[in-house]
Amino acid sequence: MSKLEQTWLHECYQSLLDSPLSHWLQTLPALMDNWQRTGKHGEFDKWCRLIAKLPTPNVDTVELAESVTVAPSQDINPYTQKQIEGLLKQFMPWRKGPYHIHGIHIDTEWRSDWKWDRVAPHIAPLANRQVLDVGCGSGYHMWRMLGAGASQVIGVDPTQLFYIQFQAIKHFMQHDSVASERIHFLPMGIEEMQPLKAFDTVFSMGVLYHRKDPLAFLTQLKDQLRKGGELILETLVVDGDENTVLMAGERYAQMRNVWFLPSTAALTVWLARLGFENIRVVDINHTTLDEQRATQWMDTQSLKDFLDPNDITRTIEGYPAPQRAVLVANKA
Repeated sequence: MSKLEQTWLHECYQSLLDSPLSHWLQTLPALMDNWQRTGKHGEFDKWCRLIAKLPTPNVDTVELAESVTVAPSQDINPYTQKQIEGLLKQFMPWRKGPYHIHGIHIDTEWRSDWKWDRVAPHIAPLANRQVLDVGCGSGYHMWRMLGAGASQVIGVDPTQLFYIQFQAIKHFMQHDSVASERIHFLPMGIEEMQPLKAFDTVFSMGVLYHRKDPLAFLTQLKDQLRKGGELILETLVVDGDENTVLMAGERYAQMRNVWFLPSTAALTVWLARLGFENIRVVDINHTTLDEQRATQWMDTQSLKDFLDPNDITRTIEGYPAPQRAVLVANKA
C-alpha cells in the first residue's frame, strides 16, 4: 500500500472514531485491506504516482456553497498551471463536475451543478448531518453537500478512476483541515456495507437503473438510514401509472447496464412497500444536450450520439429519451 493510500484510509478511519458511524470500524478496515490485496485496478498505482506529482500552490479561498472552486492566493505562474492541467487530464474521462481549480476549468461531461440546483431546494437542510452519497462518481455532489454544512460526508463508489479523481481534487483542499476531516470516499459498493442505520441523509443519484434487483438496492439504502432519516433518490423514469416499468433490451441509450425504468407512481409504490414514508416527487426533468455532452475533458461519445438523430425524444434504440426524477422520502 502506498503512503498516499495509507493516508486516505487513515484519515477516514480517524473521522469515524468519534462519530455516529464508529461501529463501521468493526468491518471496514478488513474490507479495505482485502481490496488493497485483490481488487485494485491495473492503473491504480500509476494514478497514485501522478497525484503525488501535483503541485500545491497556496490557496486563498475554497468555494463549495455555489460551486467547487479553489482559488490561488496570488496569480499562479503559467508553468504550474499547465503542469496541474496536464496531470489532471491523465485522469480523463471526467464525467461529473464542473470543477474550477487554480484557474483551470474542468469542463466535465455532466453539468452536475444543474442537478444539484434541482435537488437542493427540496431536501432537509444538511447542516450538522451525517451524509452518505451512494454511487458518488468523482465526488462533485459530495463537495456541495459539505458546502451545505454537513458534519461528515462519505461517498462510496467501486469505480477506482472516480476515487482517484476525488483524491486529486481533495489534494487542492488540503490547506483546509475541515476538508480533510469531514469528507471521504471509499472505493466500494453499498452491497459491501454493513447496515449502519446511522446516516441522517442518504443520496443515490443515477444508480437505481443500473441494478438488476432495484428493490434489494432500495433496501440497502434504507439500511444505512437512521429512523426518520431522509433518502434522496434520483433515477431514470418513464411516463405511466403505478404498474408501468420499462425493462430495456440489450441497451438503453447505448448503455448495456440499464435494467428497470419505473414510472414515478410505480417507484412511489416500491418505496412505500419497503418502509419509506412521506414520499414525494420533487422534480422531473428531461436530460438536455447542454446538460450532458462531450468536452475537452470527456472527448468521446455523449448523449447526442445516443439519441435518434431524426427524433431526439427517442433513444437510438427507440425508447423514450432520458427523463430523470427526484424523489424524497423518510425511513419509517
